[in-house]
Amino acid sequence: MYKTKKLWTPVSTVIRRALPMTCRLTPYSPNLQIPSLFSKLEPSSRALPCYGHDFLPNLKISAKSFCLQSTIKVDTTIKRCWNCNAVAAGTMPFLYCDSCRSIQAIDLSIDYFQIFGQEKRYNIEVDGLEGKYKAWQKKLHPDLVHSKSEKEREYAAEQSARVIDAYRTLSKPLSRAIYILRLEGVDVDEEQTVSDLELLTEIMEIREAVEEAPDSQALNQIQSQMKEKLEESYNSFANAYRSRNFDEAVTCIQRMTYYQRASEEILKKL
Repeated sequence: MYKTKKLWTPVSTVIRRALPMTCRLTPYSPNLQIPSLFSKLEPSSRALPCYGHDFLPNLKISAKSFCLQSTIKVDTTIKRCWNCNAVAAGTMPFLYCDSCRSIQAIDLSIDYFQIFGQEKRYNIEVDGLEGKYKAWQKKLHPDLVHSKSEKEREYAAEQSARVIDAYRTLSKPLSRAIYILRLEGVDVDEEQTVSDLELLTEIMEIREAVEEAPDSQALNQIQSQMKEKLEESYNSFANAYRSRNFDEAVTCIQRMTYYQRASEEILKKL
């Protein structure tokens, strides 16, 4: 049995009923902010430790009154310039510091859609890509930093090359489809053998038609058919991706690949 002053007896009795016998009361510290329930205790009294919300179920005392340690949350998402330590402003990807005009290191967590201010979806506003591409190159082109440090020249070369690749990837429906699936963790092998007999038969017929075309008019007619088939494949892919049917999306990409190659062969003959 604990020896305590009579002033403490009513509370200690409740504590012994609620806590295991092995529990001990912690010593009082002058810097401790004692809850209002114990404000009249003598300095030599003992303070209660924190045991969570179910500590004293019959007393309406918040656990926050006993738990005095606070957790400091540091926002690790804040991006700062390597040169001037300025915080990245706005929601645009931090490729370039507007404060000191320094080009930043590549951040692979920024995808191609973010670089061009687009939502991550297959159907995007392609017409707006070129303007954004030119705007980035006016800030990131290596020729603009030829007199700066080797470190920043390397950053410029890498960032400029990545923006170029992003522009080319998003501009074309086929490469955009392959890329957006890659972001979902689905890698598409364009050279993979097609097992769809219907598609294989169709491709063989198209090749024969191209080889046997008597003139440019016949080739243009086949080219028009390829454009229609490509457009159908784009729409099918968009629907498959939207419904997250990635197997069907991969099949659509295979069709796009063959139709695109057939279209390129026709252009060579025209």
